[in-house]
Amino acid sequence: MRKGLLLLIFTTFVTLFILGQDKSVPFDKKLFKESKDDFKNAMDNLELGNSKYVDMPSTMWSMAIDDFEKAYAFNPKNAELNYKLGDCYMHSNYKTKSIKYFLEAFNLNPEIQLDIHYKLARGYHLASDFDKAIKEYKIHLSKLTGKGVEEEKKLVNKQISECETAKEMVKNPVRVWVDNLGKNINSPYPDYAAQISADESVIIFTSRRPSEYNKEMFQGMYLEDVYISNKDEKGNWTPAKLISKNINVIENDAISGLSPDGNTLFLYYHSGNDGGNLYQSNRTEDGGWSKPKDLGKNINTSKSWDTDASLSYDGKRLYFVSDKEGTMGGRDIFYSDWDAKKEQWGKSVNIGKPINTEYDEVGIFMHPDGKTMYFSSRGHKGMGGFDIYSSQMKEDSTWSEPVNIGYPVNSPDEDVFFTVSASGIHGYYASFKEDGVGEKDLYMITFLGKPKKPLLSGEDNLIASIAKPIEQEITQTKLEVHVKNLSILKGKVLDAETKKPLLSSVEMSDNTKGTLVSEFKTDSETGKFLISLPAGKNYGIAVKSEGYLFHSENFDIPADAGYQEYEKVILMKKVKVGESIVLRNIFFDLDKYSLKDESKTELDRLLELLENNPTLEIEISGHTDTQGSAAYNQKLSEDRAKAVVDYLVAFGIARERFEFKGYGESKPMISDAEIYKMKSKTQKEEAHGMNRRTEFKILKF
Repeated sequence: MRKGLLLLIFTTFVTLFILGQDKSVPFDKKLFKESKDDFKNAMDNLELGNSKYVDMPSTMWSMAIDDFEKAYAFNPKNAELNYKLGDCYMHSNYKTKSIKYFLEAFNLNPEIQLDIHYKLARGYHLASDFDKAIKEYKIHLSKLTGKGVEEEKKLVNKQISECETAKEMVKNPVRVWVDNLGKNINSPYPDYAAQISADESVIIFTSRRPSEYNKEMFQGMYLEDVYISNKDEKGNWTPAKLISKNINVIENDAISGLSPDGNTLFLYYHSGNDGGNLYQSNRTEDGGWSKPKDLGKNINTSKSWDTDASLSYDGKRLYFVSDKEGTMGGRDIFYSDWDAKKEQWGKSVNIGKPINTEYDEVGIFMHPDGKTMYFSSRGHKGMGGFDIYSSQMKEDSTWSEPVNIGYPVNSPDEDVFFTVSASGIHGYYASFKEDGVGEKDLYMITFLGKPKKPLLSGEDNLIASIAKPIEQEITQTKLEVHVKNLSILKGKVLDAETKKPLLSSVEMSDNTKGTLVSEFKTDSETGKFLISLPAGKNYGIAVKSEGYLFHSENFDIPADAGYQEYEKVILMKKVKVGESIVLRNIFFDLDKYSLKDESKTELDRLLELLENNPTLEIEISGHTDTQGSAAYNQKLSEDRAKAVVDYLVAFGIARERFEFKGYGESKPMISDAEIYKMKSKTQKEEAHGMNRRTEFKILKF
């Protein structure tokens, strides 16, 4: 009898233990006899949610949230439903809401799923509760036993390391302001993947808002379209509009990259079972966009995903992302150089270490300074998911070790599609924030540099929250913002007489090397163009238009010049007697008349003009500033003019077609009286430089 009693007690204990472990309330109609109609509605919602949860890919599980929430309102004590709701929120923009449901699922049934501690860890990780995340990761790690778990262990250990890194990054945030780009850009729907021109005057981005091409939803979302907005005269974004019927089609179309001048657009189109490919569209003469053209087999390959692209400042190298054969793991960054002879992109090359890792690298953006790369990676030291990194191209064309750009720009979630203005002061990216305009909005980040002590007492609130821009005004000393060593030339080419815009070609040369850096066209409707000029070079800019004399400009930009913007209205003169132009890229050593090597490109342009117009006769004239004696300046200007003529004659142009004259200091472009009024020494030096020049004038045509 005693043995039977002990067995009864033991059985009762085990039963009570099991019941204590599983407190979950099943969806059993016997338990809800008093709520038959509500039970039926809850079951309908549960079944509908389950069908989406089972049949759809995990990226679409958020579509089941509404159905599951309705079932949850009826029975919040079901462990399985709580677990599934947590899963759905984990795959939505409200990822941290998953914690509530995973915790409840665990409390109701600690054995609900083998990965429950991992799911809790992910929720805490994304919520920046890093200590709790580490604790849950370690519990999950302790349960990974047996064979075939090495890869999962590696992943969990990596995520624990990310939490440790994140704790340090949060302690040392970068100083930024984060501002929503507003309702002219953002919509109630997902807006993301912004690309900007170097001067921040144009923004092009991808949106999933309804349009004339997208009138119906697919799997709960509208398809992708490409939108564009320009800044008005007050610096505000105009209402975004569909970019072009040539680009937007009745399928997904997304922007992948934009050239610094805003005239070359790279697009991503999904191609069924063949992955996705990159295409290029260019500004047309009427201000529109050309029909996108496949970038070719050296970029796009069958069955690979060839996505994000970024063009170098000179247009000669294309960086792009692909999972094609030859990756180091997942998706890698590749590059391809332009083959001018074949007029196509050359063989692609994996950029290799230290940029690429065994994990994914995406979101490539090459800065217009020609040497700074921004990209997103899961493989470098970061907070979790994709973080944004920068790397510098070194003198030997290798890349520096990538640097995490910091918190709060980076977060424990996925941080991708990051672009930076030419100045380096502003960054643009997409993020979901509860106070945003819509599902996912575009934001501008302003990097503030190192902190400064306020002039007025009070708390220093200059480190902006990632979730809300600063609203409080604080008077402080001047911010030390680290800008890029880069200059931007924004020009407009007009007919000198009619002032009408001209379609022209613009050549940018490296005067020191005597090489052509890039060549492109101006906008035919406006005559506008934009050039990025990385620091540390002497640039010659030549503008050409049929029937007109060429126009030249010189920009000698020191390596430590900082960020500058130049605006030029270039008036093109027709080829006719009496017209003259300044040859800005003719150089002489101080107080000498021997031509410097940097003059070759400009002299060759003049040589080409004379060869193409055999009846053209010109005067070459030299001019100096007023520094030095008048007699000395007169002689020096004559010798310099003669040196130019001698060069051209040496290349076969008849001497009879030339006159050369020295005008010394007698014909200044800027008078000494005007120079005297200038306050800045730099301005005065630049004015004297304008007066020191070589010109040519047409005598006969």
